[in-house]
Amino acid sequence: MTKNDIAVALLKILSSKKEADAAVNKVFEEISNALKNGEKVVVTGFGSFNIFETKTKNGRSPKTGEKLFIAPMKKIKFKQSKDFFD
Repeated sequence: MTKNDIAVALLKILSSKKEADAAVNKVFEEISNALKNGEKVVVTGFGSFNIFETKTKNGRSPKTGEKLFIAPMKKIKFKQSKDFFD
């Protein structure tokens, strides 16, 4: 399912495709902004999104075999709601 598919589904309750696209884009924009600000996003009955930071890791260059460090990075973790499949 894509953002466009969600917008098409919203056409059942909204009057135009333009409004549906704007609504879908606004929802994803707000979720993105909240995650960027370090906030947890909870969608009741669906699940929650949370930001976490990975630790520094030891790695190896595939070309030269040289050891290197992989810097910590932020990632998004999704945990589904208990009643997601009910």
